Amino acid sequence: MKELFQHAVVTDDITVRVAVNFLPEQSQPEAGKWFWVYHIRIENGSDQTVQLQSRHWRITDARGMVNHVDGEGVVGEQPILAPGQTHDYVSGCPLTTPSGTMEGFYTFTNRQNEAMEVRIPFFPLTAPATAD
Repeated sequence: MKELFQHAVVTDDITVRVAVNFLPEQSQPEAGKWFWVYHIRIENGSDQTVQLQSRHWRITDARGMVNHVDGEGVVGEQPILAPGQTHDYVSGCPLTTPSGTMEGFYTFTNRQNEAMEVRIPFFPLTAPATAD
């Protein structure tokens, strides 16, 4: 089955695509726990080799509570992307509300060690409505 990327943004010829899915089997709404998995594809459309150094996420729940998450690399990796290469990874996000949003940026460096921020598109986290 081919993954459907619902959200994308391009920064300096680097495209970040996101596909997000709610995981009911990992969620416990009765306990105030909802869980999503997201698949990210980073495409280097530039003419230079770049390395992903760090990430910054802004995660907002349905109550408007904002959580900033910073860290090195993505899922333990700091991939190097030559022109035309892509990097895919999958991660997850738990919330204590049935909806929220995520957005952020990656910091990349090029061979000259110049840093650049590459946007991660804004995307919603929405659990399907459940009958009461």
